[in-house]
Amino acid sequence: MDTERFERAKNSIVGNARHGSGIGTYKEKTLHAVLKDYYAPSRDMQEIDIDGYVADIYTGSEIIEIQTGSFAPMRKKLQCFLHNYPVTIVCPIPRIKYLSWINEETGECSKPRKSTVKGSVYRAFYELYKIKPFLEHPNLHFCFPYLEIREYRLLNGWSRDKKRGSCRYDRIPAALLDEITIYNREDYLQILPEGLPEPFTAKELGKAIGERKETAAKVLHILHYLKLVERCGKSGNSYLYKINS
Repeated sequence: MDTERFERAKNSIVGNARHGSGIGTYKEKTLHAVLKDYYAPSRDMQEIDIDGYVADIYTGSEIIEIQTGSFAPMRKKLQCFLHNYPVTIVCPIPRIKYLSWINEETGECSKPRKSTVKGSVYRAFYELYKIKPFLEHPNLHFCFPYLEIREYRLLNGWSRDKKRGSCRYDRIPAALLDEITIYNREDYLQILPEGLPEPFTAKELGKAIGERKETAAKVLHILHYLKLVERCGKSGNSYLYKINS
């Protein structure tokens, strides 16, 4: 993690994005553009044609894909790239988020308010599930940068206050807080909290990591698929798990 380099990438992109009309003035969303500049040693390495697909970054030896949305569209690229190249998927985690609302009619933007929702790497496992058949490939790696984000949404939703069902306009990264990297199967185990009793259920894991049982169950589904945890019985209707030694 290099916070100084991140600041340079942020200032370069955000400064250009805000010149003129304000937020998101270019086609590529700001968060994606900043991360691409941060993880690419040079802009000459960005948007490279490889085997019929465009890689976000190609360093000459490694492909880096910045994925700010669903992982599902990555399947065809991974099918192509992983045979010949190491691939790192960068998936940003909005650990701290400030939210502002834009009135489309007046152009007025509300003052940012801190969201009570904190992003976590555990929720990214819903996306990992979408590319599950590739997770065991030795060429596939992940990087989860924890960020402070300024998010802007349009007041165009279906509810009375126009917030529910609204469209996200742009996300501006404000700071890089941390990074979680996964380069091999064993690295997944770093996300399990210390002192977790064995055996444990999805509910108990969820309590330990501060996430819903459903999220913990998705994490355990992936870890079980990778043979990093094993089922060792049941407690009522719930599976019991232990770390596979």
